[in-house]
Parts: sequence; C-alpha cells; structure tokens
Amino acid sequence: MAPRPPRDLVPALVWGLSLFFSLPGPVWLQPSPPPQASPPTQPHPCHTCRGLVDSFNKGLERTIRDNFGGGNTAWEEEKLSKYKDSETRLVEVLENVCSKSDFECHRLLELSEELVESWWFHKQQEAPDLFQWLCSDSLKLCCPSGTFGPSCLPCPGGAEKPCGGYGHCEGEGTRGGSGRCDCQAGYGGEACGQCSLGYFEVERNASHLVCSACFGPCARCSGPEESNCLQCKRGWALHHLKCVDSGLSFPVGELMDIPRLAGLSVDIDECGTERANCGADQFCVNTEGSYECRDCAKACLGCMGAGPGRCKKCSPGYQQVGAKCLDVDECETEVCPGENEQCENTEGSYRCVCAEGYKQIEGICVKEQIPESAGFFSEMTEDELVVLQQMFFGVIICALATLAAKGDLVFTAIFIGAVAAMTGYWLSERSDRVLEGFIKGR
Repeated sequence: MAPRPPRDLVPALVWGLSLFFSLPGPVWLQPSPPPQASPPTQPHPCHTCRGLVDSFNKGLERTIRDNFGGGNTAWEEEKLSKYKDSETRLVEVLENVCSKSDFECHRLLELSEELVESWWFHKQQEAPDLFQWLCSDSLKLCCPSGTFGPSCLPCPGGAEKPCGGYGHCEGEGTRGGSGRCDCQAGYGGEACGQCSLGYFEVERNASHLVCSACFGPCARCSGPEESNCLQCKRGWALHHLKCVDSGLSFPVGELMDIPRLAGLSVDIDECGTERANCGADQFCVNTEGSYECRDCAKACLGCMGAGPGRCKKCSPGYQQVGAKCLDVDECETEVCPGENEQCENTEGSYRCVCAEGYKQIEGICVKEQIPESAGFFSEMTEDELVVLQQMFFGVIICALATLAAKGDLVFTAIFIGAVAAMTGYWLSERSDRVLEGFIKGR
C-alpha cells in the first residue's frame, strides 16, 4: 500500500513533488524483463562449500593490503587491533563471497556464518585449512580426496589412486555417491584394472596399464591384427582366429577352399533379409556385424528411412506435400470457439490460448485488470484542492499588483480584472462552502 500524504497543505505539496520526481519512467517505456532460463542442476553441497571457501580465500587475497580506511592506520591498529584479523575485514570478505544469483551459496553461508566467525577469531592458528575445518570436520559435507560416502571410505583402487587412475570414483570427495568406478574407454573391472571387451593389454606393470583397441569385429584379442581375434562380437563367428559374419553359410571346408573369402571379415546387410525385426514405426539401419532399429519421424505412420520424406503414410495433423509429410496449420480455420481465444499452431496439432491482454480463469478468457497508478492529487480532498487554487491565484494577483505599482497601464488593467474575478469567485456559493469548512475545522 502506498504511504498516505501529510494532511497539512504545505507539507502535502512538498511530499507530492518529491514523490513525483522519484517515480520511474512510464511502465510502457521500461524494457520487459528477459525470459527466465531453466534452473540449472543443483550441485552437491560439498561442491557448494568448496566454492564458498575458494571465494572466501580470494577475498582474503584481495584485501591483504587494505586497512581501516580512517587515515591514521597506526592509531587504528593500536586501538582497534590489526586490520588483518579484524571483524571489519571479515565483513568485507563475506559481503562478496557469493554471487547474487548463487542461491545455494547464500543458503550455505547463512547456515555456517557463525562457524566462519568462530574460525576467524579462534581457530585460524590450529586449523589454517578453512575447507578441511568447515566443509569436512564441522559441516561434514565433504571427504578427503580418494574417499566417498558418509564414513569417507576409500574408493576402489585405494584413496591414493582411486580407480587405478583410469576412471572416476562416483561421489569422490563428498559424503554421497556409491563409490563405483566409471572407467575410461578401454578399461574395466571394479577398479578399472583390466582391459574391457574389444581391447587388449599393450603393457602392464605394478602401477601402469595400457589398453588398445582390437580389430573391428573382435570382442577379445591378443593384438591389433585381424588374425589376433580370440572372441567375436555379436553377429560374427570365429574362424581360424578371424571373425566372419555369422550370416554367411558355407559347407564345411568351403571357406578355406575359396582364397578370396578365406580369412576375410565379411559383413552382411540384415536389413535386406528376414533377420531384421523392427517395429511398425521403426526403420532398419545396417551396422558392422548387426543392425539397428530407429524410430520414424513424428510426421510418419511407418517409414522406409529417416526424415519426413521417407514416410509410408502421414500421421494425423500432417499432410503430404510433394514427397514429404508436412505439418497442417489448423489455425487457418476457426478451431477455437471460446470468446477472446486465439489459435496457436504446434507440430502436428494446435492449441487455444487467450488473446493478448486476457488471461484464463476457470476455462474462460477474461480481460486482465491493470491497476491504474494513483494521480498526483488523488488522495487530497476537494476542499484542499480549492484552497490550493486560491493560493495559486493569490500568488498571481500579488505579482500583478507589484507590476501595476510600477505604473504599467497594461498590468494595472490586468490586476483590476483579476481582483474583480477573484471577488466574484469568493462571493460564489462554492467559496462560502470552503470558508465554512475551514471555520469549522478551526
């Protein structure tokens, strides 16, 4: 609710003028706020705490050469203690420790501000590492590197080299996570200490493992060559340490009798055979040693390939234009029967929304009520407005009287006319009512 103006006339005028000049520009001249982006995924509280401590340490570096700013640093430090460990410096650092948009940082700072003050005044000497003292020991949000979970257990492979150095330990450094290793490509096992399927060991010692990829269709191998296969991927069969497509059917011994096929890795296109088994709204794509079923475009009811140009039939809301199924614009016809509604076309359909300046309430579009801004004299009574008019005319008449006193005939005539007009106004019924109101007010 807006503040009410003072009831006395002169203070009311001063208040009104100050309010008028402090108002922002008209609403229609102000830029509309930008659309809000989708909120990002919230970080783990440990990561928020680490960011808070990093920002706090940067603030300490930024203020390392500052002082109290009073001009007499020696006296201030003698009487008010050193600026380096003062409350003034702590407040200056905390004011800028979180960015304005970092809600999680502000929330954590609010919860831990007393702990930070305790560390600043009492714990710095015995616990110089603020991150360890605050995030791990006090708030119990973080764990040491290489550990995870509520009890800070070591990650697979050990805390010094989690996941053997070839993967990431889920939840490492936090009080959460499962501790499972997410291994790099080519590595597998509980602690990423083995070569995964499709890779072989190039080198291994007590602390080092190098894995390299097998030849294309080989699932396990002893080296990079085609003839080093020990096991084949799905859709391939092992023959004399080489992988051939399992869809090829040869009599026993025939593969070795045909030199041009012997020892070759040959793929077969399952999409051209009955072996492909894809759904009605899918199409087949051949891959090395196998095939994939991929979804048709939204515009298609059944398709022969990707995109709206390979449809067998168009989906509802689409129509065939040339060789493609394209969206039908239902808004070209009147499809929204509600009053003050307008049609908005969507992919394959449409929706009815309220027209500009209207909003939906209980399924009906009603006009939005825009509150009118209060006028400058909206909260003044009619009697106060009349007195304000009289004051204005009084100032004008005084000015004319001053000019008439100098002997100027033109201003003399204007002054006499103004006096006559004012006399008539005061003798009117309205002036009598105003005077009566002021007499009663006294």
